[in-house]
Amino acid sequence: MTTFSPDARWIFSSVFGSPRSSAPAPFFRKTFQITSPIKSATLTATALGLYECEINGRPVGDQVFAPGWTDYEKRVMSQTCDVTLLLREGENVLGAVLGDGWYCGFVGWKNRQLYGDRPRFLAQLRVALADGSEILFVTDGTWKTAIGPIRENDLLMGELHDARQDLGAWSSPGYDESAAWHLALSEPVDPALSIEDRLGPPVRRKEEIAPHLDQAKLDEFRQPCLIYDCGQNFAGRARISVRAPRGTVIRLRFAEILDTNRALYLENLRGARATDHYICRGDGIETWEPRFTFHGFRYVEVRGLTADQLVSITGVVLHSDTPPTGRFRCSSDLLNQLQHNIVWGQKSNFLEVPTDCPQRDERLGWTGDAQVFVRTAAFNMDVRGFFHKWMRDVRDAQEAIGGIPPVVPNRQFTDVKDDGGPAWSDATIICPWTIYLCYGDEQILADHYESMRRYMDFLKKHRCAGPIRCHWSVDDWGGFGDWLALDGSGKVDGATPRDLIGTAFYANDAAIMARVAALLGREEDAAAYRELHQAVADAFNRRYVTPDGLIASGTQTASVLALHFGLVDGAQKQTMARELARDVEKRGFHLATGFVGTPYILDVLEENSFLDTAYKLLEQETFPSWLFPVKNGATTIWERWDGWTPERGFQDKNMNSFNHYAYGAVGAWMVRTVAGLDLDPALPGYRHIIFRPRPGGSLTWAEASLETARGAAAIRWERDGNSLRLDLTVPDSAQATLQPPPGYGAERKLPAGRHAIVLEPQR
Repeated sequence: MTTFSPDARWIFSSVFGSPRSSAPAPFFRKTFQITSPIKSATLTATALGLYECEINGRPVGDQVFAPGWTDYEKRVMSQTCDVTLLLREGENVLGAVLGDGWYCGFVGWKNRQLYGDRPRFLAQLRVALADGSEILFVTDGTWKTAIGPIRENDLLMGELHDARQDLGAWSSPGYDESAAWHLALSEPVDPALSIEDRLGPPVRRKEEIAPHLDQAKLDEFRQPCLIYDCGQNFAGRARISVRAPRGTVIRLRFAEILDTNRALYLENLRGARATDHYICRGDGIETWEPRFTFHGFRYVEVRGLTADQLVSITGVVLHSDTPPTGRFRCSSDLLNQLQHNIVWGQKSNFLEVPTDCPQRDERLGWTGDAQVFVRTAAFNMDVRGFFHKWMRDVRDAQEAIGGIPPVVPNRQFTDVKDDGGPAWSDATIICPWTIYLCYGDEQILADHYESMRRYMDFLKKHRCAGPIRCHWSVDDWGGFGDWLALDGSGKVDGATPRDLIGTAFYANDAAIMARVAALLGREEDAAAYRELHQAVADAFNRRYVTPDGLIASGTQTASVLALHFGLVDGAQKQTMARELARDVEKRGFHLATGFVGTPYILDVLEENSFLDTAYKLLEQETFPSWLFPVKNGATTIWERWDGWTPERGFQDKNMNSFNHYAYGAVGAWMVRTVAGLDLDPALPGYRHIIFRPRPGGSLTWAEASLETARGAAAIRWERDGNSLRLDLTVPDSAQATLQPPPGYGAERKLPAGRHAIVLEPQR
């Protein structure tokens, strides 16, 4: 909890927008004197909206979109920075500029001002003097405010910067504020609002991309039109340096892909304008990067300049500061590009919350997308803190009756309020458990347990008829189904029955909860959840599985869920797995699964002795497959298997993102099976590393490495005739077991260190 002085007040401007229109960004400044030598100083600040601070003309920190996105009706995060080196004896100035952000800008496809009508700023500067005394400066009604060059700003719509309205050295001492600056409005801090230290990594500028000029042409008005290709779809913005006459209006538009006429394809942005404007002041080279917006794009269209006037353009990559931890490579260039696309899909969408997409008028924290991808995410990057923060958002979004909405943070962005449905709301169970497995982090389970328990109670009371979840008698909706599956004759939710999906996930939830309760010493709860799991599994079999092992609907996803969640065994299991493999083969080794079944299909095939079929699915290059987008130039994961096809062109413009990460969940299987780097659930956090390479398909080698909490773990295998050469690395404080492929001998324990092993086939 952040403690602000009782004298600190929210300050804000008298200027604000409407539900459909933005307003100029307010600037604030406060001049103050320090008359003694300074020992140390800290600035604690937050905003309802977005803020950037400056002291004596210099920026404070490097965070982007501070203080971050939360449910502003319950909590807001704050940042504390050491600013000792920015202060001096004598006159000082503390300044801030505010953006609308998620607080009062457009979010999703709704109107603006979902939380409030304008941004607000709260800060305190604590200065310790060398003589042992301390002085405190806070935001209050004595601060001055003005509007300046940022005439509009919005995360979805873009930013308009009129450099002719520049305020000069507005945050520096000696500045004349008499003309345009007036007293800020202020109000007390609501004690019901929790103000807390930043949890999880902030957004930062992480990379820069140098685009190349793709086209230089004249537009419909015979004016210059330049299109630049960044070569990579990503989330961020463009920084430009220009030399142009005063009053020159520059328009930057952003798109993920070009249409058949090689113009920007903008239809899939829906209501997001995704356009920035810069108006030149005309005094030499001017460099500008927006402050309070971002876009999802690969291509940038620049209008209003000739190529000579545009000195430079740079793509600035923005995402939450989740350091890379894992690396996967293999002998297939296509699979390596798939892994590249998975990583960039994660970079693009792990921005404050795990969003579905970074480009259109959505960009929401869809729970279903997060839960299917969390295991892959935890390999690619250090997402432990990221999910600690987001799971707190999930707790904040939980309804009074225990339901979990489909998007978090939630402000009724969808028509579905209290329940995201199967595979979506279950993120509240699956994500904490996966973070525990990948990092050995019991704290996230302890923090979230009561929320998880309340959710299970909600399902029992409001979504289940006995053990059957989403039964028609109690739930006339049933969730999103197997979203974007291809087995539903055009239905967006596929052909797998929603109650089947719901009941399978209900059983899985109960199994996880039994383990979580046992870990936390809640034996009575653990026993109850084990009993619930058995009851749901039995009911699932009675309702959906024939004695011969055939499953209701016969879809790939129905079989995948039953097999992956351990709901069938014996002869039924063998039959169901065989029928699944037969269906895949009958389709020419193509999948028909959507968001629900896709993450598990390769695991299920492998676990049931159909590894060759799994590899044929993975390496499939024709539609629908993971590699079809790769073959067609994708640099991130597409939302839909058929986002674009040569026969039909673009899919439905209302829902056709080229930068979604959900289908990138296949990355976890590539690491665990193709490369063979896995964890032991009994000793989570890679305390016990399992090396289990399963070569297959056309691959001749594969490798993966991971920076675990115990050090670097790595594996590389390479075929050498019938032999298999392995290079393995075990961290000093971990143990490891090698589980060779079938036919290559027995498993063996490995001590810490590096190991070069040659496996020969056994007779």
